[in-house]
Amino acid sequence: MTATSLPAQLSDLSAVEALRLFSHRDLSPVELTQDCLTRIGRDNPSVNAFAHVDEAQAMAAARASEARWQAGEPCGPLDGIPTTIKDLTLTAGMPTRFGSATSSPDGPWETDAPISRHLREAGAVILGKTTSPEFGWKGVTDNPLHGVTRNPCDNRLTPGGSSGGAAAAAALNLGLLHQGSDAGGSIRIPCSFTGTFGIKPTFGWVPQWPASAMSLLSHLGPMTRTAADSALMLSVMAQPDARDGYLGNPRTDDWLSPPPGSLAGWRIAYSPDLGYVDVAPDITACVRKAVEQIQALGAEVVEIDPGFENPLETFNTLWFAGASQVLERLDDAQQSRLDPGFLDIAQRGAAISLRDYLAACRAREQLTAKMQEFHEHYDLLVTPTMPIAPFEAGHNVPPGGHYREWMDWTPFSYPFNLTQQPAASLPCGLDAQGLPVGLHLVGPRFQDLNVLHAARLLEGHLPKHSPAAST
Repeated sequence: MTATSLPAQLSDLSAVEALRLFSHRDLSPVELTQDCLTRIGRDNPSVNAFAHVDEAQAMAAARASEARWQAGEPCGPLDGIPTTIKDLTLTAGMPTRFGSATSSPDGPWETDAPISRHLREAGAVILGKTTSPEFGWKGVTDNPLHGVTRNPCDNRLTPGGSSGGAAAAAALNLGLLHQGSDAGGSIRIPCSFTGTFGIKPTFGWVPQWPASAMSLLSHLGPMTRTAADSALMLSVMAQPDARDGYLGNPRTDDWLSPPPGSLAGWRIAYSPDLGYVDVAPDITACVRKAVEQIQALGAEVVEIDPGFENPLETFNTLWFAGASQVLERLDDAQQSRLDPGFLDIAQRGAAISLRDYLAACRAREQLTAKMQEFHEHYDLLVTPTMPIAPFEAGHNVPPGGHYREWMDWTPFSYPFNLTQQPAASLPCGLDAQGLPVGLHLVGPRFQDLNVLHAARLLEGHLPKHSPAAST
């Protein structure tokens, strides 16, 4: 194979396109992996998306994949696709540090979490681990161990979090598939801020082990540049694993089934603010244009709020209680090395009474039932993903504003962790500053295909934004 047979821009290649090129022998996994590693070396210093890169392991996997493709025997649906894993997910042969200076650099790193195992068995070439805030605790990405991760759209700004490293890598195509996790918006927040696609699947679709400290709030999912690539990745991730004690629905869906040609017959609820969120006017205008496109594709759109009050207190009770579990395994010296913000919420969580915790569980059940009833009338709920634009990196809240904690500026995301519904962020245009805006698509539980099909259809009709690394 010669260089002249390669696509002009490997940096824009999707996983679906790469697999087609592999099958026709117009591209090799070695060439694609080397291109990704070269661009990581060039672009990562400006964004700090990676906690760890293993060039030797990646190239060895790529060479093995190339041999399988040359023999006409790919081992799985992702054979040869450069992929990244979040620093919260165990990956054999690579350190998992949780973004924390309290973790040991010594390993041993001998175990794959279910996602890592499934991706590896499908032939994915694992490039390395992407950055996260310490223990994934907040909606931006910086930590005491690896420093500040930045937005490829503007390096002065945050990419969001907690899967901010995965989002930055996805925006620059530093790897074609990226694993994220989302316990309060951690896939959707950074996808909105970086103009990428990500879906938080229904809880139970994708196995987790070890269980997150946030347990029943935490979902694992794909983050990519296209919805089709996320569907491809999800087809591998959404497999049962006996180690997962919370597997909610071990059935299979045809994740790769093609989307419909229109949205005729769909009934979609559009809520610009959930009835209580203050949204930037330029973001509202951008999302409304996307909703007009949904109507143009044949859907009946009803502007209506789902009818619940802000469940922030419920979320915080469960979130803080989960964070407190981390303190139980750390001594005083280790606790002194934690991100002060994480230590604060963990200490607040340790003070939550059993009565208050159980009351939050009941409130969560009521919200889940309310949304189940709501979706008896609507195939999807559409909102903005974020009410604000990306802000200065290195801060937990926009400087000089009225927000006190990260949850205050992420009101569209965490309610649907409480209800365990599938929810995705799809880029739908730019705000007045030229920064990406996300369209939030929320479906009934276990109706993830509705979300994916709508996203795959819409992405061909909505504006896109592909950032170049800033220096």
